[in-house]
Amino acid sequence: MDRRNLLRSAAGLALPWPGSTARAFAMARETAGLGPDEVAREERYWRDIQQSFDVDRNIINLNNGGVSPAPRLVMDAVRRYQEYTNLAPAHVLWRVLEPEVESVRRRLADTFGCDAEELAITRNASESLEICQLGLDLKRGDEVLTTDQDYGRMITTWEQRARREGIVLKQISFPVPPPSMDDLYQRFEAAITPRTRAILLCHITNLTGQIFPVQRICRMARSRGIDTIVDGAHAIAHFPFRLADLECDYYGASLHKWLTASIGTGLLYVRKEKIRGLWPMMAAPESMAGNIRKFEEIGTHPAANHNAIAEALVFYENIGAERKAARLRYLRSLWVDRLARLPAFELFTSRDPEQSCGLATFGIRGTDMAALGAQLFEKYRVLTTPIIRQDYKGIRVTPNVYTTLKEIDVFCTAVEKLTRSA
Repeated sequence: MDRRNLLRSAAGLALPWPGSTARAFAMARETAGLGPDEVAREERYWRDIQQSFDVDRNIINLNNGGVSPAPRLVMDAVRRYQEYTNLAPAHVLWRVLEPEVESVRRRLADTFGCDAEELAITRNASESLEICQLGLDLKRGDEVLTTDQDYGRMITTWEQRARREGIVLKQISFPVPPPSMDDLYQRFEAAITPRTRAILLCHITNLTGQIFPVQRICRMARSRGIDTIVDGAHAIAHFPFRLADLECDYYGASLHKWLTASIGTGLLYVRKEKIRGLWPMMAAPESMAGNIRKFEEIGTHPAANHNAIAEALVFYENIGAERKAARLRYLRSLWVDRLARLPAFELFTSRDPEQSCGLATFGIRGTDMAALGAQLFEKYRVLTTPIIRQDYKGIRVTPNVYTTLKEIDVFCTAVEKLTRSA
């Protein structure tokens, strides 16, 4: 890029929403004195943010918990980095772009509250969490504790270690929604034995959006010499918190969900004193034993994805963590309150704001929920996530900041019509 085009590009990325800078600053002034709950209902504010995404509006995507589209400024950055890399890959990739990951590391650490030397950049939550699960030194008979509602791949990882090495996997169950945070804590505490060596728990579950009392569980575990691994796949940029405040030993998350970074980005937090004792999933030299970067030794990979995380952080920070969480809770309340009028409606997610945010799962008694999910897409092009288990069957709904009120209305109308006909 010549200097003029570079400056023009930078100016265009200074704010996350399209249109004139004057309009963006005007909206910032108008909402400056409003609290998060008030801004959550200010549709003029969210309209510009909605227009920051290039999405197919013929599909109503309510499965952003699986993977979310990235806003335009993130995708522009990915394309720019990819095109630049392709000019001279061996030079641009390794000498120019890859070193910039250190800026991204510092930005992520600052935004989510930890030391940059405790943060590795990965490709997704599964990679981050499996580094921890497979990297812990465990021996035959050692127990690891999780729930039966943790993410399937993480349970599979423990099961493989059980088959291969003879460790013991224990899983606790809990009702949906649980009666309280205290109930969740007590279930973990009661399941611990003298052989418990590690606990894996969700910060927020992918099935129903249940938030766990992470700090309390981690504090209790540390007092007993038990390692804690927290699955934050659905937590980062979903609702505000600081990683250091959780007091966990390890934390893994995807960034292509609620942070709306490009697909194939994640983070791994390892408490500094734990880095040396955790084996990386791909080998690193002994000289890196105490270096958080040993978890990034994955061979040649595109720098574009992880460098564009910086733009996703700009987008997120310009909205604000509190405002975004309030908007997600507002969107959830719209569809939950409306569908709750259905006589057979049941909600598997707590309405308590301390126990949930934008992700929620509902059921209709006497209805085949898998079939309902299929009909929502086939007849109305509404994309959701059926959650089919022995203990409950429902549909998970995960809007994001680009979701419009009209799309929520179409979804609710579709559910009403389909259940009425059934």
